[in-house]
Amino acid sequence: MGKENSKRALGKERERQAAHYLQTRGVRICTTNFAGRQGEIDIIGYHGDCLVFVEVKYRRDAKRGTPESAVTMQKQRRICRTADYYRYLHHYGDERPFRYDVVAISGESIRWYENAFEHVF
Repeated sequence: MGKENSKRALGKERERQAAHYLQTRGVRICTTNFAGRQGEIDIIGYHGDCLVFVEVKYRRDAKRGTPESAVTMQKQRRICRTADYYRYLHHYGDERPFRYDVVAISGESIRWYENAFEHVF
């Protein structure tokens, strides 16, 4: 298996780990790896009546920074545009509450940031 394939497999495993973590904390997962022209959202689910768009970031160690620091403003914009597309496709109006969460995985540590950032254009 090539380096890129093993990185992709590790990323998918971390996303599964994050989904399980969220499920044990009351998030109902609707879909994973939703992709559109605008980008991709790792996990989409509900926490109570709130639609949640989740970005999962993993770092083996802190050499390249924290996983949280990888959710840049550019990444946030891409996630927001993709979330808008998802909401449009599923006929969710502006009255449906939604938020953006980040699950950061460092080694074996998992941190869940609810409402990690505001909607940006």
